[in-house]
Amino acid sequence: MAGTAGTPGTPRVLRAMNDRAALDLLLEHGPLSRTRIGRLTGLSKPTASQLLARLEAAGLVLATGTTEGRPGPGARLYAVNPAAAYAAGLDVTSGRIRAAVADVTGRTVGAYELPTPGRGPGRPVVRQVTDALDGAVKAAGLSRADVHRLVIGTPGAFDPRTGRLRYASHLPGWHSPTLLEELAAALPMPVEYENDVNLVALAEQRLGAARGHQDFVLLWNQEGLGAALVLGGRLHRGWTGGAGEVGFLPVPGVPLVRRVTRANSGGFQELAGSRALPELARRCGVEDVPAGPHAEAAAALLARAAGHATGPHHELLRAYATRLATGLASLVSVLDPELVVLGGAALTSGGEVLRALVQAELAELAASRPRLVVGEVREQPVLRGALESALATTRDEVFDTAR
Repeated sequence: MAGTAGTPGTPRVLRAMNDRAALDLLLEHGPLSRTRIGRLTGLSKPTASQLLARLEAAGLVLATGTTEGRPGPGARLYAVNPAAAYAAGLDVTSGRIRAAVADVTGRTVGAYELPTPGRGPGRPVVRQVTDALDGAVKAAGLSRADVHRLVIGTPGAFDPRTGRLRYASHLPGWHSPTLLEELAAALPMPVEYENDVNLVALAEQRLGAARGHQDFVLLWNQEGLGAALVLGGRLHRGWTGGAGEVGFLPVPGVPLVRRVTRANSGGFQELAGSRALPELARRCGVEDVPAGPHAEAAAALLARAAGHATGPHHELLRAYATRLATGLASLVSVLDPELVVLGGAALTSGGEVLRALVQAELAELAASRPRLVVGEVREQPVLRGALESALATTRDEVFDTAR
């Protein structure tokens, strides 16, 4: 039947598989010649030529030039057509929304940041989202209709049963039971919603410290303390999307926090969240504790402490490592991950020194011995993860030549 994907093993499906393999190679390696594509895919020169002609006619590849530096005429080079599709991502916090648009190759072509300060009356959430997206789209020289898919990253998670945002009471305006319906009506493209820390894990898996790993935990500490759980290569979100909300985890060392959703905090958050760092520093004898937003103050403290091998600053690192390992021990004892990635400014600022201290403490507290690494995606990791998520689905749809 016309318009169907075809039966596995038929020439149409086999051609589509070869097409996708070639497109993925072009994304990975950049411009390639017909001969090089043939070698990498195992296709004959005539078949590779037919494949490239088919993809060029479909608007998925472009001829970008010729090879140089060899005797004789240069071979024509082909690359993925950047304008074949565009995807967008949003990173939402209580104080701002960051938006970006990427072409199908993954290159960011437009970005915009919309401040959303305070809890008083302001632009409704739907208006905030559309304004942020429009800012990035305009910066890219595009229109909303050019965006194939949008992924929005927020703290907490939207409950799949009710559609309401949970675990993020600090995000004003995002808790209406009709919000997702209103956003769907306002936006012309498919929209997906994902927890912000899950998106950081996706960015680390695709681009950073977790590449090649199928089972890992990302511990994130910035404005809040959370985790992402990747098992068998897939994000584990849980029944209500709350898997990884480890800030609510009861831990020794602090009083039990009750009514945690009302308090928007819990034991591990109180013990090891960025808000706890200034007071811990004072207890360790650190002077000139920086003021300002908690995440920035924590990052400054840890960056400074990482340069001291002795004294109060080093004592701060040791005490903080024990607190982090206290919560991590519960996670690794249950999940037994291959790897733990430390992310967020309140962890990465401590660098290798803090990582080594946490690794040593965790070895004392848990039978499982995962390897700890510092996250590598430092620049806007939530937004980068949102773009990677949107691009993955967009490529699956646009690059499917069997449709």
